[in-house]
Order: sequence, then C-alpha cells, then structure tokens
Amino acid sequence: MNDDVEELYDYDVLRGLTVPTMLSVRVASPTIVLGSSQPRSVLRDDIGDVVLRRRRGGGGAVFIHPNDVWVDWWLPATDERWVFDVHAASSLAGAWWRYALIEQGIESVMHEGGVIDDADLRVACFSGRGPGELFIDERKVLGVTQWRVREGIFLSTIIHEAPSLPLIAMIESPPDGLSVALAHHGTTSLGIDADAAVLALRQVSDPTDYRELYLLR
Repeated sequence: MNDDVEELYDYDVLRGLTVPTMLSVRVASPTIVLGSSQPRSVLRDDIGDVVLRRRRGGGGAVFIHPNDVWVDWWLPATDERWVFDVHAASSLAGAWWRYALIEQGIESVMHEGGVIDDADLRVACFSGRGPGELFIDERKVLGVTQWRVREGIFLSTIIHEAPSLPLIAMIESPPDGLSVALAHHGTTSLGIDADAAVLALRQVSDPTDYRELYLLR
C-alpha cells in the first residue's frame, strides 16, 4: 500500500535473521496496526494521539494497548518447524500459546480450520476466527497472523489487556455487530500473568534468539 503509513517492523532486517527468533513486543502508547492490504481510509481522519502503523500480514486493524501481551516468532526456512501449510504454521503458534495458558490453569480451544468471518466485520482483525487462534466460551483470546517469504515465516500473536472497543470510535463506518465481536477476552478478564506467559512461550518454542522490543512513536 502506498499511503504513507509507516511499517510496523523493518521487515528487511527480519528476513535477514538466520536463526529461530522470538520477540516480545511492547508499545509506548495506544497503537492501531492496519493489515497489509487495508487502506488508511477505513479509519477516521482524526484518530487523536493514537499511533498508526502497518504490518505485513493479513487481516484487519488491531488496536494495541501498552499492556497487551504481543509475541512474534521468525522461523527461517532452514528451521525444521517451517511448514508449507499456512494453517499448520498458525496452529504451531496457537499450540505454544495454549501450553502457556495451561501452565496458568487456563484451558482454551484452538480453531484448527480455515478462516471463518463476517465480511462486514473484516475491518477489525479480532472479529473472526483463524487457524491457531484460541477461544474460551466462544470468545476470542489469542489473535494470530503470519507473513511468509522465501526466507521464512513470521508468526505474530497477541492477547489484549482488554476488549478492543476503542477501535470502533476510530473506524470511519463501523459495521453493525462490531462491538459484540470485539468484546473478546483479555489478560484482565482471565487473570493472565504476562511475564509468566512469555517465559512459558520461550520454554515451549525454544528459540535460538530472544529479543525484547519497545516501540516508541
């Protein structure tokens, strides 16, 4: 997309990583991340002090709070866990997260099929169901997206601190039903210990490298 929205990562740097790498990411202030093919026009012109970025990965907009638990993995094509099947790749991340939650006594169900969503609600990423995503009592807990290139797979996951309802006020024409779809679970409603979850994810995914990123404006 050529609409002057700054990219979330330096993706050329990611493509140059030669070992499996896990990244624990935090933002300094509320941030909206658009999907790779999503136009800037889906949002209102005035979104206040909210930071706007774009990821390379499918889906709609995501509203990120500073206390969200955001964990990404880069798996180079040389890694034995690299798979051609996009569903299997997302399910790998979902299985890691499911283990991390079980370690805290939290049981979840992983969606293992294809994408299920309402076309009218696709403006927001957390409104549908995708492979690898976790649910409790039919409410989404974990969002998963991926970006695939010849050098490897980039798996991006997030558990929000709270429902993504602030996003609705920033969408130019929010569809009916979006507020229900975005009333998902979060670390607060489930009592998730973020630090313990990240530690469990490091243990189960066994990355060669681990990095903590703090994204400023």
